[in-house]
Amino acid sequence: MKKVVVVGGGAAGMMAAIKAAQRGNRVILIEKNEKLGKKLFITGKGRCNVTSNKDIEEIIQNIPGNGEFMYSSLYTFTNYDLMDMIEAKGVKLKVERGDRVFPQSDKSSDIIKCFEEYLKENNVEILLKTKVTDIIAKDNKIYGVEINNNEIIRCDSVVLATGGKSYPGTGSTGDGYTFAKKLGHTIVDIRPSLVPLVCKEGWVKDLMGLSLKNVSIKVKNKGKTIYEDFGEMLFTHFGVSGPIILSASRKISDILPDEVEIFIDLKPALNYEELDKRILKDFQKYINKQFKNALDDLLPQKLIPVVVNLSGIPSDKVVNSITKKERGQLVNLLKSFKVTVIGTRPIEEAIITRGGVSVKEVDPSTMESKIVKGLFIVGELLDVDALTGGFNLQIAFSTGYCAGMNC
Repeated sequence: MKKVVVVGGGAAGMMAAIKAAQRGNRVILIEKNEKLGKKLFITGKGRCNVTSNKDIEEIIQNIPGNGEFMYSSLYTFTNYDLMDMIEAKGVKLKVERGDRVFPQSDKSSDIIKCFEEYLKENNVEILLKTKVTDIIAKDNKIYGVEINNNEIIRCDSVVLATGGKSYPGTGSTGDGYTFAKKLGHTIVDIRPSLVPLVCKEGWVKDLMGLSLKNVSIKVKNKGKTIYEDFGEMLFTHFGVSGPIILSASRKISDILPDEVEIFIDLKPALNYEELDKRILKDFQKYINKQFKNALDDLLPQKLIPVVVNLSGIPSDKVVNSITKKERGQLVNLLKSFKVTVIGTRPIEEAIITRGGVSVKEVDPSTMESKIVKGLFIVGELLDVDALTGGFNLQIAFSTGYCAGMNC
């Protein structure tokens, strides 16, 4: 019986431990937190967007960071295999907008419980509140791991599943990069990906907490459109966030510190003429009111003062005296509501980390290191990253599965 040590009890680590144990190995799963799946618990705002219902080719299109490396593992353990595995434990799943898959209960804890059941029934030994302080290799082959600075656990292979550098409160503090580098691996520059954006405009803080659904965005750099999306976004005290902004952030971070502009279409269902007619109808309804009191049917309350201010129309102007030209200014503003991006929030606030262990040094079908025999590297530690929509978790589960199967 081979002995396998899995370092890190997140999505990739739990999956690797389960699969390695199912293959008849003695498996020890080491987690420095007091419980497993801490980052999994907060994904999808605590609802856990566990995977995507898209086909594999489409999933790969949503992995801008080394997606081609993922072919083998995604076809070995597909999103449908993952869904079957979860539902086999009685956790029902549902598909939402954008093919995002969530537990029907909207509780990430149900997903974690399901994996804990698999770990238990496969007799995986779990060491919580245990810190791995070194990974020992001799003659380019895994020898064991050192825990708590003194005790050495001998083993035949190690699965490194320590996560990236984002959300350090969940235990992702970058330890894995240190271990991998010491063992001879190249670490591609670590940067935030899927990260909230900082904006220049002072009025964004007045909109803090405002969530906009069904809006479309165009991201422009030097007048050229570099990204488009449709969906949900959120204003914060420093700028913008939410699903479509996080996905756009990956492209934007490549261009910064160059100035980047995001144009938000607040009414994408209406073209210019239709929106003008709609505003005209509202203005007829509120014909004797001041402009600032005539937008209640059109916009969320929080947005009205900002729009009034940016429109160039005096706030106390009576609606019946607003000119066609002024109405045109308002239509243009609502169809291309601009924010200027000047930076990203720090990596600690990113959903995932970009960069990591170079995929050239890892076998894509087994996740085994090409440098150290018996070392397997999985999940966010790898230089692979995807957009929002359940793709990053699927990467974790598929790479974890392949490592578990081959270690």
